[in-house]
Amino acid sequence: MESDESLSRLNADPAAGLARQDIDRLSVDELHARIALLEAEIIRCRAKIDASVNHRATADALFKR
Repeated sequence: MESDESLSRLNADPAAGLARQDIDRLSVDELHARIALLEAEIIRCRAKIDASVNHRATADALFKR
């Protein structure tokens, strides 16, 4: 059985975990790679938001007729 501490780590917000990481030890190349990964995640999140909004608008339009 897992301890409460290990369960809370599993449920932790990944973005909050990233914000707590020490980036002082990273090289410039590693920082650029990290930024590229974060920018890709932002694009993915925005695409999900757009899809959700469009899906909702389509459903609203369908049921309002």
